[in-house]
Amino acid sequence: MLTLILALAALAQTVPSDAAPEDWKAIPDNEMLVMTLKGGHQVYIRLAPRYAPAHVANIRKLAEARWWDGTSVYRVQDNYVTQWGGGDDKTALPPGVIENPPAEYEWPGFDAVKGFSFAKPDSYAAKTGVSADGWPLANYGAVTSLTHCYSMVGVARDLAPSTGSGAELYTVIGHAPRALDRNIAIVGRIVEGMQWLSSLERGTAQLGVYAKDQVATPILSVRLASQLPEDERPHFQYRSTDNPRFAAWIKARENRDGAFFTVPMGGVDVCNALPAVRRAQ
Repeated sequence: MLTLILALAALAQTVPSDAAPEDWKAIPDNEMLVMTLKGGHQVYIRLAPRYAPAHVANIRKLAEARWWDGTSVYRVQDNYVTQWGGGDDKTALPPGVIENPPAEYEWPGFDAVKGFSFAKPDSYAAKTGVSADGWPLANYGAVTSLTHCYSMVGVARDLAPSTGSGAELYTVIGHAPRALDRNIAIVGRIVEGMQWLSSLERGTAQLGVYAKDQVATPILSVRLASQLPEDERPHFQYRSTDNPRFAAWIKARENRDGAFFTVPMGGVDVCNALPAVRRAQ
């Protein structure tokens, strides 16, 4: 065990983390969602309104209406997703929430930072990269989408043409299910508190839904940070990617070296190169 710990410590030293102070950018309060579970455990979700504006608008309305309070985390499928929200069919959506917004699954072009298409091909897309504000992207020629990486948050939906209102959300807790890309709206990423959703008891009914003899995890509240009193708001920053320091970090991820790695791979999966998010100092 000691040998493994020392090896991992050496590994950590081979990956540069020398972001300059100006590389850290504030995440606006109305782009942070705070979910409080039973026991007081909190999950912090960065929203992506630039890529899914209609769905995020719905999510903001749901949070402002306190619609999720008293719902639950009711599905945990091993190596796949944790899902929450919902409510029974008689629970009306708040005023202004669109039941089936436009399908915000892809958009024209490829807005990854210039030079940040990763070195090796992707199994699903023509190329992958990251946006200047830290979102993982996959390009399919004429169009681009966000990618289903660990901790990304998507909108559960029924069969097409349903697009999902945002009342039911999920996060990826296993190997990236990239086949979902371009089929579901991705609306954010969990940036802190992931352990409270990834470590839950797995559901034993079909698709990981909790069976009748299992106890779903209650959701006490879901709020935008902008809804909270000033002195209670969490403040987060993302690491911007449009600078040479991040380029060096990507190069190190693509070409691992040091005492631990004996065979550098010369490439990296987009889901293994997510830019950091931290609490504001």
